[in-house]
Amino acid sequence: MIVINELLKSSNWISGLQWLFFIFTNIVVIPITVGTAFELPSGTIVNMLQLSFIVTGLACIVQAFLGHKRAIMEGQSGLWWGVILALCSTAISQGMPLSILGGSLTVGIIITSILTFLIGVTGMGPRLANLFKPAVMGVFMFLFGCQLIGIFLKGMLGIPFGNQAKDAHIDVSISLLSIVIAIIVIVISVKAPSSIRRYGLLIGIIGGWIAYVLIFKPENSVSEATSFGLELFPLGKPAWDIGIIITTVIAGLLNSANTVGSLKGTESMYGVETTKAEYRASFTITGVFTLIAGFFGLVPNSPFVSSIGFLSQTGIIKRIPFVLGGFMFLVMGLIPPIGHFFSQLPLSVGSAALFVSYLLLLNSSLNFFKQIEFNTVNIYRSAIPLFVGVVIMTLPASYFVTIPNVIRPVLSSGLLVGIILALILENLFKWDDYGNEQKGKQENIGSNLTD
Repeated sequence: MIVINELLKSSNWISGLQWLFFIFTNIVVIPITVGTAFELPSGTIVNMLQLSFIVTGLACIVQAFLGHKRAIMEGQSGLWWGVILALCSTAISQGMPLSILGGSLTVGIIITSILTFLIGVTGMGPRLANLFKPAVMGVFMFLFGCQLIGIFLKGMLGIPFGNQAKDAHIDVSISLLSIVIAIIVIVISVKAPSSIRRYGLLIGIIGGWIAYVLIFKPENSVSEATSFGLELFPLGKPAWDIGIIITTVIAGLLNSANTVGSLKGTESMYGVETTKAEYRASFTITGVFTLIAGFFGLVPNSPFVSSIGFLSQTGIIKRIPFVLGGFMFLVMGLIPPIGHFFSQLPLSVGSAALFVSYLLLLNSSLNFFKQIEFNTVNIYRSAIPLFVGVVIMTLPASYFVTIPNVIRPVLSSGLLVGIILALILENLFKWDDYGNEQKGKQENIGSNLTD
């Protein structure tokens, strides 16, 4: 009866619409960019987009009722997305067929789903969470932002995904429109009242899309879809490139940082500490939906750390509005014309809006680093993974051809290398003990002078 009464409240439906917009802006670009990078037929991309809507909406509802039971978006992971697109660029430059890359990604994602499920059912989540200390999360957030911002910036400049990027050049006219869209979204996010600010991304996407159509008059490249079809392994049938599989599994395990970060980040809002049962349920459900992603060529799910910013901005921490938003998103995926319509979204427009959104990852990174007292000695704990990760991101893929295939995909990813280094350095050394003796000497000298 209580649930029915909550469903009848108009305020919950209005708040649910805000959740719908938030989920939409974070998801809509992902399947389109992945499908484009793998040069899939337009009809397949439409189906992937619809299925992404359905799976994301369902995952949000299941997590809200059976998982961590909080209003935290469960969507296609930005870390997974960044790694997949980076591997696609690397594979193309090194001559690997996209079908082999996609098939190996499929195998790696399925293996990761099993491992994630086992982490959940065995209760290993809290132990895994202990590894992701503030210094690790700070590095993760910063490098994660660098990787995604790089992807979005290329999209804004009109550089296509996949093989077409080989001989691509900056499209000046598209770039100018994208920059204008990004500036407008930033101005709205900074200057507009909070009631309008929360819709900044949506305003940027809708307004930018309209401007793009009026200026460039693109042709409709997708025939009207009348039905929704499921296709197994659209990225490629299972393949066995061991380097890609290992990289995928490592990325999947590191993706647990999203679960840890989102649950820890919302503890103060809900006034509770995450229990072992909540970690267990959350990881288990994420494992199940990761398996679904592996079979149907989707970017795997995880709790969204960016939900923390949405909750802080709107104050909508109740589950009912969140569930309603997830339900409406699911229904959107079940209606073929909607999937067809949104598949026409220009990548440059979506990239411009998300470029602004993910700039906020710098704030998340700095908040984690504020929890650490750095000095001239223990600064290495974060300086090494940050600088090494960023530099590797700037190196051309051709530089890594001399490295064995088994480890090449891992070592050519600045994001993965940086996170791995941060985990190793932070958990093998007691950095808080280093540099304190120098600080103590300086304090003693100061006290002697005052005496």
